[in-house]
Amino acid sequence: MTDLSNITADAVALQERDEFRSQGWLKLIAPAKVNLHLGIGARRDDGYHQADTVMHALNLHDVVYMRRKLPDADAPDTITTRFVACGDVPVPELDSKDNIATKAVQRLAERIGRTDVGVEIRIEKNIPAQGGLGGGSSNAAAALVGAAQLWGLAPDDPAIEETARQLGSDVAFFLHGGCSLYEGTGEVFVRSLVPSKRAVVLVKPEGGVSTAQAYRTFDADQQPIPAQYAANIREAETADDIMLFNNLAPASEEIMPQLAEIRQWLCAQPGVADALLCGSGATTFAVCDGFSTACRIVSEARKRGLWARATSFGSARVMVVST
Repeated sequence: MTDLSNITADAVALQERDEFRSQGWLKLIAPAKVNLHLGIGARRDDGYHQADTVMHALNLHDVVYMRRKLPDADAPDTITTRFVACGDVPVPELDSKDNIATKAVQRLAERIGRTDVGVEIRIEKNIPAQGGLGGGSSNAAAALVGAAQLWGLAPDDPAIEETARQLGSDVAFFLHGGCSLYEGTGEVFVRSLVPSKRAVVLVKPEGGVSTAQAYRTFDADQQPIPAQYAANIREAETADDIMLFNNLAPASEEIMPQLAEIRQWLCAQPGVADALLCGSGATTFAVCDGFSTACRIVSEARKRGLWARATSFGSARVMVVST
């Protein structure tokens, strides 16, 4: 028997997406990322950990729509953000004011002294939450770029990147995309690397790992960074030269043993060069010898009840793609 409720929900979603494409909306892409290298050091006096990381953009992205609020809209001088269901990615349950995209626009307005901040944001999610893939940070970067265009700021206005750095260690990365090495707490740009084009498969179980809990577990049993990995990120010229490494992964895999099982399963798949947990999780990515291999693994992972997606490394960054 046909489930009419699902058909109705799909029809509403399609109608909403058609509305997004109507006059007045900006359309932006907000890519995901993985950490090819994450080397966590000692905890600093300010409570943050020293961290070196190599981040790489993926050709998987959320779609962000933005427009100035209409004069007759409810609360025309406020910022509202909402998610729209898209495919097999659950919509995060967040109040608009708690969404980092909302906070991004508000902080940019404060930085440039703007009081007319009425903006509407709608986000189609393809990047799962609690995955370590940077979806929230990428949405925030897209919100900054979109707000800047709506308000007539130059794309290279320093206020955009300065605000991004305030919001989180990886928000600014998404303004540039590609592949780059960062240090400090992961927010200080060091240099760019030549991006890879290799196929990637992403696999994630239901739920996630608390980042705070992962760091507490890490602090109780700190994993040193072997010299060859520290040297590798300083010497590598391309993303493909990077040896995959994440010394936070053992802590997350201790908290959620299923993550270790997924990594081991991926490493055993034919055509997989290596696999690594992204950040504190809960997504594990595997570098594959081709897109067909990635698609085959997606099929097998879904049979196991896991979320999975085939994609590839790329040079993507947050950008406006249509107006």
